Amino acid sequence: MLTELDFSIEIKKQDFMNILKKDASKVHIMDLMNFYLILAAEGKYVQEHYKKEYLEAYVKGFILRIKEIKDNKNHYKGFIDGNELKKALKLLNQQEKNIREITRDPRSFRVYTLISLYTTFILDEPIHMVGTLFPGGFRVKYENKKYYCPVKEAQKDNPNAICGFCIAEQDLTV
Repeated sequence: MLTELDFSIEIKKQDFMNILKKDASKVHIMDLMNFYLILAAEGKYVQEHYKKEYLEAYVKGFILRIKEIKDNKNHYKGFIDGNELKKALKLLNQQEKNIREITRDPRSFRVYTLISLYTTFILDEPIHMVGTLFPGGFRVKYENKKYYCPVKEAQKDNPNAICGFCIAEQDLTV
C-alpha cells in the first residue's frame, strides 16, 4: 500500500508498480460505480455538446485504467523521483481530506489517486489521456516527444487540481 513507501531509500519503479497493483486490487466495482456517479454529477455543469465526450474520457482515463493497473504484467526499470512523489502524495492526501469534509465517498477517491500516480510515475504520461477534450475545444496533445495540456497554467493555483505533478507542459498555442 502507499503507506508502505520508504522515502529513505530510492524507490524502484517496479516496486512502486507492485504497491499500486496491491492498492488497485482493493478497488471494488462499487467504488468504480460511485466514482462514475460523481463524474456524472460533476458533468451536469459541463456544456451539453461536451458532456458525452467528457464522460467517455473520464471512464477511459480513470475507471478502465484501474483494470489496466490490476492486469499490468510489464516490468518497469528505473527509479521514481522520491521528492516529486512526496509532493504528489501530500497534495493527494490534502485533496482526500477536503473530499471527506464535503461528504463525498473517499473510497472513490482511491481511483483518482491510483490513476494519477500510475500515469505520472509509472507510464510517464499525463494524467488526462492524449485527446482529452477541455472546454473551449482544446485537447491534451503529444508532439515532438512531449505532452501538452491546454489548462495546466490556469489550474496551477487550484488546490483541487493535480496539474502540479502532471508531466504535461502548458500548451502555448492555447
